[in-house]
Amino acid sequence: MSGDILDLLDDEDPNTDDISLTHSRIASIPDLHLERFTKVMRLCLRQNVIQDIDGLSALSSTLQELDLYDNLISHIRGLGDLTELTYLDLSFNKIKHIKHIDHLRKLTDLFFVSNKISRIEGLDSLVNLRQLELGSNRIREIQNLDSLKNLEALWLAKNKITELNGLGGLPKLRLLSIQSNRINDLSPLREVPQLEELYISHNAIDSLEGLAGNTNLVTIDISNNTVKSLKGLDGLSKLQELWASYNQLSDFADVERELTDKENLTTVYFEGNPLQLRQPALYRNKVRLALPQLQQIDASMLYPSS
Repeated sequence: MSGDILDLLDDEDPNTDDISLTHSRIASIPDLHLERFTKVMRLCLRQNVIQDIDGLSALSSTLQELDLYDNLISHIRGLGDLTELTYLDLSFNKIKHIKHIDHLRKLTDLFFVSNKISRIEGLDSLVNLRQLELGSNRIREIQNLDSLKNLEALWLAKNKITELNGLGGLPKLRLLSIQSNRINDLSPLREVPQLEELYISHNAIDSLEGLAGNTNLVTIDISNNTVKSLKGLDGLSKLQELWASYNQLSDFADVERELTDKENLTTVYFEGNPLQLRQPALYRNKVRLALPQLQQIDASMLYPSS
């Protein structure tokens, strides 16, 4: 097997800065003999059968991006020398604990999608992180993020989170994605007034009250909740896109009252609400009349009348 793997890199330029071996049945990184390559900055070993992270020390002075997406890794080891890493993707593995990465202080992008992580931990020293992806895990609480002062995007979809606490220490957080959790109260978002994008579909939200302090929001996705009224969007004058499909919105007057003053609003999604289901033939025209500034209703673009 090791001979077959060695052949995978036989034709590779020894001066390459980018090695990508995807879906190649690689089980052992040492068998790749990566020490032959002295200038590698990006290494992608996606969709293999790697269980142990080892054999990378020879790349420690140059490697900046490491992608081990979709392997069989259960423990984070073997990254001790890789202090130049800025990008690390360990998504779709079997990792239960975030450990042994606290020395990777140059990391800006860190991905742990679809693992078995139940607790946010071990990140305190990663002060340069800009993007953290923890979707599809077993996390119940947003915690231990206060040191990440440069974090701009936090992805937490498909976990078991019930409250939006723990965000107050993130002064640069611009995007929060927390779909498919168990959130029912938006008011803790007052701790992140700079937030621009909020993706919170498939939760337990029945009211938009609590967003008054989030005047920088540009995009809101509250699809697949039980919201009955758009009350709570007062003061959100920068709003450009509102995705509110499959809620309980039934009153065109409510839509007009809450959104007519949003001059920057270009896109709304209201399909699957009572106001669309009751009169599907008239629905689009009613929305268009109520909100003449729109360019798109649901998946359809609007064109100016001639």
